[in-house]
Amino acid sequence: MAVEGTTGRVTRRRVHTRANLLRAAFSVFAAKGFGHVTIEEVCEAAGYSRGAFYSNFSSLDELFFALYRERADLIAEQVSGALALDGPDLDVPAAVDRVTEVLLLDRDWLLVKADFLVHAARDPDVAQSLLEHRARLRQAIADRLARARGHTALPAVLGDTDGAAHAVVAAYDGVTTQLLLDRDVVRARSWLKQLLTALLTDGSGTHDHSEN
Repeated sequence: MAVEGTTGRVTRRRVHTRANLLRAAFSVFAAKGFGHVTIEEVCEAAGYSRGAFYSNFSSLDELFFALYRERADLIAEQVSGALALDGPDLDVPAAVDRVTEVLLLDRDWLLVKADFLVHAARDPDVAQSLLEHRARLRQAIADRLARARGHTALPAVLGDTDGAAHAVVAAYDGVTTQLLLDRDVVRARSWLKQLLTALLTDGSGTHDHSEN
């Protein structure tokens, strides 16, 4: 029993250490960029030794991938949750508001995500991981739009719900690229809301964006 208890404590401590390393790495990667960060810098930010790092990750690449997956999966879950709040009738402007709040979490995440995209563009294996995440995000959107079919009409130009989901993610990519450059979160959120409302309805919507 003593051994089992000790193992349980070690496991909990390791989970805690891993979480702290990921949290510290997020801040360091956002500030300096992947490729400009050392293991020592991550350890210093987290308050751990290199031994603690290597007991959880074999390399900085592995940590970076784990960090990306953790954040990306969280956002996909949040998008699914934001889209699940309506009944069969999809209130597009309201759903767009909720999804936009989730997708534009913070600029630090966008910086880390951009680093991952550039890294993935040069490595087919990494690219596959990114494509899988994007597919999950699109599927969450497509599934919700599919449940609304027959209740909420989509513009014919988008084709099916999968086409609509691709359009939503493409709009997000464009707006967040601009956000990385001008740092104007308020304007980015407004533009994204307008774009998504126009994509998923006849463009009329119910929200007034005239202040922009």
